[in-house]
Order: sequence, then structure tokens, then C-alpha cells
Amino acid sequence: MEPLFLDEEQVRQRLQMEDLIPAMEKALIDFSAGKVTQPVRSVITVDPPGGFFGMMPALTSEGLGIKIVTFYATNAERGIPTHMATIFLVDPEIGAPLAVMDGTLITEMRTAAVSAAATKLLASPDAKILAILGSGVQARSHVEALKLVRRFEEIRVWSPTAAHAECFAKEVGAKAMSAEEAVRGADVVVTATNSKTAVLKGSWLKPGCHVNAVGACRPDWRELDDDAMTKSVVFVDSREATMKESGDVILSGAKIYAELGEAFASKIPPRENETTIFKSLGMAVEDIAAALVVYRSVTENRNQRPEVGGQ
Repeated sequence: MEPLFLDEEQVRQRLQMEDLIPAMEKALIDFSAGKVTQPVRSVITVDPPGGFFGMMPALTSEGLGIKIVTFYATNAERGIPTHMATIFLVDPEIGAPLAVMDGTLITEMRTAAVSAAATKLLASPDAKILAILGSGVQARSHVEALKLVRRFEEIRVWSPTAAHAECFAKEVGAKAMSAEEAVRGADVVVTATNSKTAVLKGSWLKPGCHVNAVGACRPDWRELDDDAMTKSVVFVDSREATMKESGDVILSGAKIYAELGEAFASKIPPRENETTIFKSLGMAVEDIAAALVVYRSVTENRNQRPEVGGQ
């Protein structure tokens, strides 16, 4: 009955993006169908230095657990991750702890996997040009995930720090340029920045393109301007969370068309031929689903299991 303890490398060995994308689709379908008990993320501000401590519990049809996540934007100056997380899984039948595992990599991968699922549904099937605004871990993870659902012939990159953009572009075989140059004509756009003000203008968007808006997870932060938000079809992961946490939606007054899980379940038309935005905030149900992929891989393959503490 002793729980497993898995560090980031052990999680990495057991988590593949190809498996994660369908797992995220199912998690979002279950959430939108009311099969998940999940309060909106509870956040404590740690000021100084201006960090955030978030608690994200969820009970699903398959698991029970909580993710504790911190976000310290100033960590970027120290060369350490801005987001750090730990996930605690519990046996829903008896309440016994099952596993404690690194949640930083899971957060990075599941966020991109959800965007990939959204892109698969909403972007043009023949999308060729990808624009990434940002150059951190989410930008990298999104390139990996989106390549699994569309065949891009060109990747464009912008970052507030030009040197970071150039370095990231070399890593992923992309071209670094201005934000406007990157977005104009792009079929799929990802905004994955720490910006508190808009970095993407609606006037830059190609009609029919799809945007995955990943940053701006606070009610007074923005990545997209009013024009982008109000003239596009807006999908979200959770209506309730969006109206409490998303500055892009709250401050623009944009209308939410649907939750992504509703579209995956074919309850509403995806409107994939129109300009679409998926405003991603991240949910505990996604973390629990991803952690269960890791946990099952370990427990179902005990003979090949990586060394874990408590065993």
C-alpha cells in the first residue's frame, strides 16, 4: 500500500504525447458532460516576490487527486522553471495514497496535448504555417504536439527577447521574426508568453486560422486584443474557470461559444472553417488523467518499472 514516488525523468519515461492527446480529449468530454467533480483552481498570491500557489483537485470516473502548482515569473531571470508542480493520486475507493509524482513535465505536456487536440478539431486540415509567440517550455512542447496533428511546412517564432527567439528557432527549425510577421498568413497560432498585455492583434489573423491562447491565466492579464477575441469563435476548457481567471475573455467581453469537450463530443458544430480561438487555462482533470497514464504504465509493467521510492 506504500505510494509510488516518481521524479521528472521517471514520468518522462512513461508519458508519450501520442497517448496523451486522446487522453486529454476524453478528460474534456467527461468534464463537459458533468462527470467530473472539480472546483475552480484556488490560488494564493505570494507577494513578495509576486508568485502564485495554486491548488487543483479533481474527482473523475477513473481517479482522484490534486495538483499543487507554483508560478513565479521572476524565476526566468534565475534560469529555473517559472512553473513547478507536484501531483498526488489517491485510490478513490478507499482513500489510500497511490502516487506522488513530478507535475512540472505533466503540466508542460498536457497543456500542449490539449492544444493539439483543439488544433486537430478546429484548424484547417491543410494547415501549413505555424506561428509560435513565446520561446519557453510551453512553446517547445507545443511544437512537438502540433506536429502530430498537422504537417507544417513553415514554423515562425517570436519572443519578447530576440536572443531567445533566435535560439528557439534554431532548435525547432523555425524562423525568428516580429510578432506581426509571424502571425500574418499563419494557419495555426500559439500564444505562450508571460505577458500581461496583448501581444497578438486580431487584425493580423488570417481568416479561418486557429489560435491556441495558452498564457494570461489571471483575470487582469492579456495576450490577445479585443479585436481578436470579439471577432473569433471562442472555445474554452471550462466556462466557470474562464469567467474567473481569463483576462482575455473577461476584459474583452468576448462571448464564449462552447467548451472544447462539447465540441469533441459532437454536441455542437466545431465551426472549423471560421477563425477560432481556444482559450486554455488548464484543469485538474487534465492533470489527473495524465498522471493516471503514468501510474498505469508503471503498475501494469512492473518488471520494466523504473526504480521508485517506497518500494
